Amino acid sequence: MSESIFKQYPEERKLLAETVDVDQNILQVNGHFHTPYSFSAFSEIIQVFEMAEKEGVKVLGINDFYTTDGYDEFNQRAKQFNIFPLFNIEFMALQKDLQSQGVRVNDPNNPGRTYFSGKGLKFPVRLNAEMVERLLRVQNESNRQTSEMIDKLNDWLKELGEDLVFSFDTMKEKYAKNLLRERHIAKALREAAAKKYTSEDDQKAFFEKVFEGKTPKSSMSDFAGLENEIRGNLLKLGGKAFVPEDDKAFLSLEQVIELIIQAGGIPCYPVLLDNQKGEFTDFEGDYDKLYKSLVDKKVYSLELIPGRNKPEILEEFVNFFNEKGFVITFGTEHNTPALDPITVYGGDSNPLSDNLKKIGYEGACIIAAHQYLLAKGKEGFLDAYGNARLGQRDEFIAIGHAAINHFVH
Repeated sequence: MSESIFKQYPEERKLLAETVDVDQNILQVNGHFHTPYSFSAFSEIIQVFEMAEKEGVKVLGINDFYTTDGYDEFNQRAKQFNIFPLFNIEFMALQKDLQSQGVRVNDPNNPGRTYFSGKGLKFPVRLNAEMVERLLRVQNESNRQTSEMIDKLNDWLKELGEDLVFSFDTMKEKYAKNLLRERHIAKALREAAAKKYTSEDDQKAFFEKVFEGKTPKSSMSDFAGLENEIRGNLLKLGGKAFVPEDDKAFLSLEQVIELIIQAGGIPCYPVLLDNQKGEFTDFEGDYDKLYKSLVDKKVYSLELIPGRNKPEILEEFVNFFNEKGFVITFGTEHNTPALDPITVYGGDSNPLSDNLKKIGYEGACIIAAHQYLLAKGKEGFLDAYGNARLGQRDEFIAIGHAAINHFVH
């Protein structure tokens, strides 16, 4: 395991003094993307850095599901490319009280299910035995569900008279670093069909049969669209290879937050915000209510994926929470087959406004400062009781700006 990037960093006073003559330009940040250690558009972690270097992105935040296994390579590539690393993680939690009430949180289709991130974990990560067991349990349960999906897919293909057979181990070795997910199954089936049937008409006929008579809407060359159709028709509720998730696949939100804090991270709520029809989930529709709900759980950090939101709604929402002192970052996810730019764009495919770029960079600076201070044995953005040190926000921005510039210059 490689050592922390902060091991050779100067002490705080000297670090801040270094930035006196540093250009104050806002640096480009992507604070949330997935790698092959969960599911990703990228084939290797180095690909993220190569794209970031070409596009001028100077701060990157790894954000894989349930795992920190990609941290070591991520750390090494950050040093190689002089791009500052943010060490993050993502979970799917279940709030059973909201599930029973039918309240959709940040999953538009599953009440109570809650995507939740940890920002700025201490690297190298050291978890106690209980937290390691907790993490392994959700990883194993996720892989168990995927394995059952593969078995059901094989049964369905055999029933259709198709001589395609998949195995969990082979698929995991080929497509996944750690977790094998339903997105990997969709990719494997698409590639197997393309190999077996050379013409697009034959491929389309194959998928029409697999989809029980439903004709694919995507062209066979639209990999992202076709794989989404495979998931929707085959692996989701009602599909022949669907396997329901067991409650064991989820931690409670309280358990997730406890794990994140124990790993040195900042609890962060990923905001879904508006969909293409301008609709919000039950949990996010009222900004004031959302604010109170998050503060009650000592959550003072938000992240958004601007590419899926209307710019005017995004701006309004971000300004609301920024004025309340929240740490806000932006990312791209890259958890579909589509290899989009690593630069963060808005839902209109235009660059973010200067205001949003500034807010996103300041959020990255706070996380960077948190990582730096923890590595130096000091208190980070959270105090001993898990409360955010909102009153020292400007101080954290200054320290983080200095830490990032020390690394990238």
